Amino acid sequence: MLARLSARFIAMSVAGLARVLTGVLPNWRGCLPEARQRVYIANHTSHGDFVLIWTVLPHALRRQTRPVAALDYWGGSGVRGFIGREVFNAVLIDRKAAAGGQDALAVVIDAAGAGASLIYFPEGTRNTTDEVLLPLKSGLYRLARARPDIEIVPAWIDNMARVMPKGEFLPVPLLCSVTFGVPLLLQPDEDKAAFMARVRDALLALKPDERGR
Repeated sequence: MLARLSARFIAMSVAGLARVLTGVLPNWRGCLPEARQRVYIANHTSHGDFVLIWTVLPHALRRQTRPVAALDYWGGSGVRGFIGREVFNAVLIDRKAAAGGQDALAVVIDAAGAGASLIYFPEGTRNTTDEVLLPLKSGLYRLARARPDIEIVPAWIDNMARVMPKGEFLPVPLLCSVTFGVPLLLQPDEDKAAFMARVRDALLALKPDERGR
């Protein structure tokens, strides 16, 4: 009971801190925040990305939405592990599982099968390069094939890499935004290449025009 109360208090504190530091507001450009099962996919430049998406979701949606995160980063026995497991109820992926012949994506498909909405980063790792978007991993296609009924909502997180620069411990206060696009569904007989190209285009279409800032 104490752990559960602590997790709820930390969750509220994290959401409040994220709003104070980033002033983040959602831009529901292509859909509304509806109570339906979804996979929210986004660009990935910071360890704080899933926190930002989670923060801008209405409270009722947060409770049913689980971020997909790396076991080696969010699954330890310390404070970070407590936050990953108890506060965010993260779906933890073992990135070394494939090397051992295991299916790392199975836990994600199982979470979707249990009714959870997900926050998922199809780049597979943080983008610390000068590229706008890294090549997308095929895991999203496998997830879409396993659950073609679940809407895939593209989202673009702007400015978070500058709030949490690589190698820095303390965030830098800056305005951030999360723009949500039109939900996607895997089409009948759509192959992996066509689907992943469509997902990539949907993400890039949400990126703010630098000239418009």
